[in-house]
Amino acid sequence: MKPRVLVARAVFPDIVERLRSHFVVHDNPGDDAWSQPELIARLQGHAGVLVAGTERIDAALLAACPTLRAVCSMAVGYNNIDLPACTAAGVLVSNAPDVLTETTADFGFALMMATARRITESEHFLRAGRWTHWSYDLFAGADVHGATLGVLGMGRIGQAIARRGALGFGMPVLYHNRSRLDAAIEQQLGASWVGKDQLLQRADHLVIVVPYSPASHHLVGAAELALMKPTATLTNIARGGVVDDAALAVALRERRIAAAGLDVFEGEPAVHPGLLGVPNVVLTPHIASASLPTRRAMAELAARNLMAVLGQGADAGRPPTALNPEVLPLRA
Repeated sequence: MKPRVLVARAVFPDIVERLRSHFVVHDNPGDDAWSQPELIARLQGHAGVLVAGTERIDAALLAACPTLRAVCSMAVGYNNIDLPACTAAGVLVSNAPDVLTETTADFGFALMMATARRITESEHFLRAGRWTHWSYDLFAGADVHGATLGVLGMGRIGQAIARRGALGFGMPVLYHNRSRLDAAIEQQLGASWVGKDQLLQRADHLVIVVPYSPASHHLVGAAELALMKPTATLTNIARGGVVDDAALAVALRERRIAAAGLDVFEGEPAVHPGLLGVPNVVLTPHIASASLPTRRAMAELAARNLMAVLGQGADAGRPPTALNPEVLPLRA
């Protein structure tokens, strides 16, 4: 009898059909937002689940779903999944790195440019019928070319943003990361490591790309924002909670920094009301990886992992991007 798997969010129908050739599939074509009790109820008797970055997989869920063997996410971040609890329960977890790096970096750079050049603010002005004449300082923003790019978090996406800044826009690149890059990579990127405080003080445009963890919660808060230049911009494409949104709203309202571009929010899809009331912020609904080819690649990789963990397809027994491969012998 075929194993049962759950596809917890709406994904490309042909990928769901591909899974149906190997499994009994229950999916969510309406993309309903399931509560944790609903998710637990739907997972009963299932061997695997394909999730996005929103479903909470924790010890309580694992205890209530003893047949679960695989949690395969189509996101790169996995702060919604309790990895140690999954490992202790013998549940394989996978994510989707690499396939979204360049698309996310494109978006991050675009969001930073829109923030620096006040594109959203000026569009709202135009749409409201307020544009009546030209003036020398009409929505005059900050230059991007030649300005100092600061990257907080220098993983795959951070490096891709650094390349765009250094090679495409002639930007000096500063970065801070827990681990310093090899000298050869620094030279290739034209990037220099500095301490976190120095990064905040010197960057004209700060882009945040760190993964979320308890250690990175409110990594940028009121004290850090106070170190930034009043002319600087901040762009967050990392995860909600890395930036203290309440403190950022105050800094924007009081013009302690010039502007911000945000694709992620603490408690999303809710957005701190203070951010909705200031003009000098560009807000997007967590869409940094949202190109059709990339979202398809993310879903396909999650499906490959799911099939592999449950012994199906060309990768059977060898999930391509397992986060805790040590559990595989337990499930052999």
